[in-house]
Amino acid sequence: MRQKILDADIFVLGTPIWMGHPSSHVQRVLKRLDAFLGETDPDGRMVSLDRVAIVAVVGNEDGAHHVAAELFQGLSDVGFTIAASGMTYWVGEAMHKTDYKGLPSGSDKTDQATRSAAANAAHLARLLANAPYPA
Repeated sequence: MRQKILDADIFVLGTPIWMGHPSSHVQRVLKRLDAFLGETDPDGRMVSLDRVAIVAVVGNEDGAHHVAAELFQGLSDVGFTIAASGMTYWVGEAMHKTDYKGLPSGSDKTDQATRSAAANAAHLARLLANAPYPA
């Protein structure tokens, strides 16, 4: 999995909200990505530099912005660049079982945010591919 992340220009980190926090699985991913802090490329830069990250959050409770902020900080710490509007989320009504997949026609606002995050991430990835961070 590590090499797949390093081979990609854009990394999408998604998580459900569990009791107002990212899932334990995504926490484990961040802990594994922490290894990037001790690795450098041939130019002496973090191996994850010049890669873009965006975040997706789902759930049936509030807190998507808080969860995204936690993930953005962790991703930035290990070398990823966060795209503008680099988050998409959908949270259903609190304590209900409605899932995004169960919506008859999706959510216009969530779909718009997803398109924006993807477009901004692609734009930023192209910029970084043509003008990497300096060594």
